[in-house]
Amino acid sequence: MTNDEFRRSFRVPFHNSLGLAVYSCGVQRCGACHSWGPAVRDHYLIHYVVSGKGTFCCGGTEYHLTAGDGFLVVPSKVVYYAADREDPWEYCWVGFNGSDAKRLMGQTGLLERSPVFHYDNDSLFEDLLTKVCNASGPKPSDEARMESGLLIFLAALMDQFGTPTQQHPSGFEYVQKAIKFIEYNYSSDIGITDIAASVGISRSHLYRLFMQHISMPPNEYLMRYRINKACELLETSSLSVGEVAYSAGFSDQLYFSRVFKKYMNTPPSRYTGYERAEKVKENRK
Repeated sequence: MTNDEFRRSFRVPFHNSLGLAVYSCGVQRCGACHSWGPAVRDHYLIHYVVSGKGTFCCGGTEYHLTAGDGFLVVPSKVVYYAADREDPWEYCWVGFNGSDAKRLMGQTGLLERSPVFHYDNDSLFEDLLTKVCNASGPKPSDEARMESGLLIFLAALMDQFGTPTQQHPSGFEYVQKAIKFIEYNYSSDIGITDIAASVGISRSHLYRLFMQHISMPPNEYLMRYRINKACELLETSSLSVGEVAYSAGFSDQLYFSRVFKKYMNTPPSRYTGYERAEKVKENRK
């Protein structure tokens, strides 16, 4: 990087919140012609241009953007963006996803219009995105503050571009009910058939709705939810690995250990939070 370029960013390694999770955030002054893509993201990503110029390409259309412009990247949509050669842009951004992400983005009005927007009344958008970035960190409290900041930013987008007549995407109410059923029953021996029956639709219909609205099949959501709960128990309780497994809805401890390692890249017995709790117990003896 040259002296006038900088990048400050934070990427969340694992998302404890499935409702709305910040994937990454940052502030960057790009070098001349600095670019990304053409490629796709697996999450929503919003950039807001603070100064300079750049180009954003999406859906066969090329947009030339300057300070006060913003652009939205949606999951699985091929995009390309690049800084101007003579006056490269500086922007701030936040990337996020989760079961509530599409509903909230629908309420901003940005999904139904051009993927670019403009706001130059004041520094509100820049300030809100900077606050999300300033809240970044590895602790659960940091993640909560990041999600809180993201919600405030999305609320500002709703105030500016949303309309009060917007409705939830078709079928999303079934996804909400299914998620609530999982939250209340994840520790029991439930499967996709039980979840589908709880909301009154077929397994195949439930699968289509989950893929449509949160880009994740229901069995994957259930598994991630259980692993998240297992992480919480390993970090905050004195339960054994076997007790954690049963508490999180796994009847087979070996299967739990195998799945946990797949998602967390470490077995539950060596998970950071669990090791810390074990050391505390040893020190108390």
